[in-house]
Amino acid sequence: MKNLFLMALVAILFTACNDNDSNSSNQNAKLSIRLTDAPADYEQVLIDVQEIHINASSEENSGWQELEVLNPGVYNLLDFKNGMDTLLVDQELPTGKISQMRLVLGDNNQVMVDGDLHDLDTPSAQQSGLKFKINAELVEGITYKLWIDFDAGRSIVEKGNGGYSLKPVIRTFTEATSGAIKGIVTPVEANTYIMAISASNDTASTFADEETGEFLIRGIEASTYKVDFVPNDDYESQSIEDVNVILGEVKDLKSIELTKVE
Repeated sequence: MKNLFLMALVAILFTACNDNDSNSSNQNAKLSIRLTDAPADYEQVLIDVQEIHINASSEENSGWQELEVLNPGVYNLLDFKNGMDTLLVDQELPTGKISQMRLVLGDNNQVMVDGDLHDLDTPSAQQSGLKFKINAELVEGITYKLWIDFDAGRSIVEKGNGGYSLKPVIRTFTEATSGAIKGIVTPVEANTYIMAISASNDTASTFADEETGEFLIRGIEASTYKVDFVPNDDYESQSIEDVNVILGEVKDLKSIELTKVE
């Protein structure tokens, strides 16, 4: 049986090594930020998204971190109504609480009315960014989605001179989209490979840390798993059945001690 496991290990060694690299960032969570919209009575609402910052501190003027926007530029909000969205950020972040977010817009913000495009006056967004509260708690190994829900209909104000201004009405909400499994394998000399196998045979894997024996299988779906521990030839393989993984939670298997081959 062990030989079969080792053959499987060789077949997916490249993937496994990539997973093992994530052990060095066990204190990170993964956050994706998506843009969505409520319906609005306009033909187009064009928003120039340039930067997104988050604040992981309780201080208003410190603790800000700029995230990597995948495709900075102009988005038509009306493309993302009725449950549609688009991915703006997909990034690992240190665990902890996010208190605020800041959305910085460029100059190319417009609204189309009766076939004509009108510039949107957005002075505050262009200078310091649109700030809004988040209050999200990021847990190690968990993947989250955060939506910027831009209410285009309520955000555009028609001015007396016939022009238009943008006074954004935005809400945000966060959803955990995965769970994780962690633990410690002893002895560390076993060089253990760990696989979490779901009832549908989906498999996620990693290696135990060679110095501490700690492992974290991150970003896995909520399901029931069998967790296999495959050490080197000096130790016996071991399995734990019925490991229940819940969205937004890290299942801690505590310490797993492997038996040496007689």
